[in-house]
Amino acid sequence: MTLKPSLAYHFYSSMWKGLDLLFPPSCGGCEKIGERWCEHCQKNSLPLPASVCDICGEPQKTADTCTKCKASRPPYKALRSWVVFKDPIRAALHKLKYRRDIGLGEALALPLAHYVQSLNWDVEAIVPIPLSAERFAERGYNQVALMARPLAMIQRWHYAPGALQRIKHTRSQVGLTPNERRENVQNAFRAKAHLIRNKKILLMDDVATTRATLTSASRELVEAGASHVYVLTAARAISEQKLAIA
Repeated sequence: MTLKPSLAYHFYSSMWKGLDLLFPPSCGGCEKIGERWCEHCQKNSLPLPASVCDICGEPQKTADTCTKCKASRPPYKALRSWVVFKDPIRAALHKLKYRRDIGLGEALALPLAHYVQSLNWDVEAIVPIPLSAERFAERGYNQVALMARPLAMIQRWHYAPGALQRIKHTRSQVGLTPNERRENVQNAFRAKAHLIRNKKILLMDDVATTRATLTSASRELVEAGASHVYVLTAARAISEQKLAIA
């Protein structure tokens, strides 16, 4: 299916292309001058294996529901990730998140849109995982929103960044055990029911690891009345052992 980006996206993309002419960018993956995300890095990003759990998207030998999801089904309808969290996408996402290379958000949105199109999900609105007020003040922007906003314009979905709030300032999830991650994000989110009630939501984050944040946030959206929630991340952290099994 061919993408049909909105007029708003064409204006938004043209703005970034104009800035690229004035201030030549470097690729988020390899630092090549002249492009924010080059063709070489696009081709060298590792896609997820074809066989994954049909709910949580975890790689496995067969494309059916995994044991964990059978035992305790997540609140989201399905979770998928565009590529494996290793270079060059790892370098690009770190550059977007920690080095203020905000133009990378728009550059990554188009390949993300092609991937989402292949999933054929029924979506009306996109909600980025929010930062706490403290972290937003510290960073100055939400790196997930920089990808989610142009993705919404490309797909012609409603962009609803205010539909979900992080009401608890949590520790960084980096370095925490799976149990610590779940405890860290418990009751961390609040959804605005009037913005998502009966809506088909795509919840977006940059990286999926233990999925604790995504589970907590999607549960809040469902309990606030969302018709259903799909979850998309740009990348997914997967061990070499899991990749080999799949």
